[in-house]
Order: sequence, then C-alpha cells, then structure tokens
Amino acid sequence: MKELLLVAIGSALVNNVVLSQFLGLCPFLGVSKKVETSAGMGAAVIFVITIASIVASLIYDGILVTFHLEYLQTIVFILVIAALVQFVEMFLKKSMPALYESLGVFLPLITTNCAVLGVALTNVQKEYNFVTSVVNGFGTAVGFTIAIVMLAGIRERIEHNDIPHTIQGSPIVLITAGLMAIAFFGFSGLI
Repeated sequence: MKELLLVAIGSALVNNVVLSQFLGLCPFLGVSKKVETSAGMGAAVIFVITIASIVASLIYDGILVTFHLEYLQTIVFILVIAALVQFVEMFLKKSMPALYESLGVFLPLITTNCAVLGVALTNVQKEYNFVTSVVNGFGTAVGFTIAIVMLAGIRERIEHNDIPHTIQGSPIVLITAGLMAIAFFGFSGLI
C-alpha cells in the first residue's frame, strides 16, 4: 500500500506529466483559459488515462507478451486510446453538451495527447504490474488536472491585471507555465 501511495504522489507531483516531463502541453495551454473548462478537460483526461492504463496493461500482459508481439505496443496503445477518446466524446456530447462545446477541438486532441501514450509506455518500461499501472495512470492524470486547473486559475486572474503589451497573451502564459514548472521542481526531493 505504501508503495502504491508513493507511485501516486510521485506521478502526480514529483514527475508531473506536464510540468516535469513536458508531455500534454497542447491541451494544457489551449484549454486553460477558464477553470470550469479546465476541470472538465481534467476529468476527461483522468478517465481516459486511467482506463487506458487498465486496458493497455491487460492487452500488453495478456496478449502482446503471451504471443511475443511486444514490438506492437505503441500501435496497440494508440488504437486503445483513440477508442477510449471516442467513447468519452460520445458520452460528453450526449450527457454534457455545454462542456462538449466548450472543450471544442481539444477533446479529440486527447487522442494525440502524448501524455496518455506516455503513461502507457512508462507503465511498460518500468515493468509495473496491473495495480501499479492503474495507480500510476490515475496519479498522472490527477497531476495533469492539478496543473491545468492551477494554470486556468492564474490565467483568469492575469486577465484583470495590467500586463505590459509586449508580453500579453501567449508570452505571459508561457512565462507562467515556466514558473509553475520551477515551483513543481520543489517536489523533486519528496520521493
């Protein structure tokens, strides 16, 4: 249990997928304009990464290793992720149309979000068992959600501040993300 807690904290804070590994920057920068939208994207990413970790672990251990097809892992993981994102997209379109509209093009981009594929590949490379893979996936997704919601909160506050014209827009967002990454490096000695 202690090891699983360390994996979860490590993947959420110490090795934050966005701020330490720099994976998943497209939705991180693109969807982080409003906290509500960022939280919705975070929830979708939590679902997709957790389920992708479950399915990828089962397929890898049950099929790819059994039949010595480990070299197909990237292709198989991409197909699993694409199917899961389609499921999430259909669910949100049907049950939460406002969130579906606010996420816009970034929802299908979860398919190409390298953070999702990165988690599946990390689970294989670190030879995590099934439970550890799921915990790592969930922790990584929670870390992504923490980062995107924090950036959205900061961006909402920045809108009401007097920012020099030369760094308004994308430059101040990138500066803010860089400062957040530096702050998250403070967690590096935690585990």
